[in-house]
Amino acid sequence: MSLNGTLKALSDPIRRNILTMLKGKKMIAGDIAEELGISPASLSYHLNLLKKNDLVIESKEKNYELNTTLFDELIMWLKQF
Repeated sequence: MSLNGTLKALSDPIRRNILTMLKGKKMIAGDIAEELGISPASLSYHLNLLKKNDLVIESKEKNYELNTTLFDELIMWLKQF
C-alpha cells in the first residue's frame, strides 16, 4: 500500500463519492457516471486513480467494487495514532 497514493486518491470529493456509492454493492461505470452527473471520460480518470491505488476492484464484467482489504489495512494504520 502506498500511503501517499491512497491519501491523494481519497483527497478528491468525487472519488470519495464513488467509494461511498460502492459501499456494499457492485456498480457498472455507466451507472456511477449517471448518478454523479459526470462524463464517462471524467469517471474513467477517477476510477483509474482508485484502481491504481487498490481502493476499488474491477471485474471482467466491468463491475466496480470496494477493495475492503485495503480499507482494513488503512484503518489498522490509522488506529496507531
